[in-house]
Amino acid sequence: MRLDIDSESKVPIYVQVEDQVRALIAAGQLRPGEQLPTIRELAAELRVNYNTIARAYLELDRDGVISTQRGVGTFVAGVPDEQQVAHKRRRKLHAVVRSALDEAHRLGYQHGEIAEAFREELEEWQQTHSGTQGVMGRRGDMRSSADTRRF
Repeated sequence: MRLDIDSESKVPIYVQVEDQVRALIAAGQLRPGEQLPTIRELAAELRVNYNTIARAYLELDRDGVISTQRGVGTFVAGVPDEQQVAHKRRRKLHAVVRSALDEAHRLGYQHGEIAEAFREELEEWQQTHSGTQGVMGRRGDMRSSADTRRF
């Protein structure tokens, strides 16, 4: 199992491990019933703390993605159904938003500032990803994409 960890990323290492294991399963590179490396083996391979991998495995086990059997090993569980996948995706999205909110709060931003920045970034993101030519300004006036600035 090949995982790439970015120690400079703001995404915690255990989340990177979780996400990559999920992606390998979704891509069919890890199949139901396939045995995963032990926590110690994976921690040594990735050169990360044992507890980091233990947390990733615990979260994956809680979500039913893997199954840990004491004394036997850790295995890829069966394929989750659509409802489980949708629930996990929603939980992940909320975790990403929560992380951004926590960081903004730590930096001293007020609730109104955070909400306004989120609204502005969402509008800009929608413009970028929808192929529209303009974006609504704060007062409802149309601006061209040339008027949209990133700071």
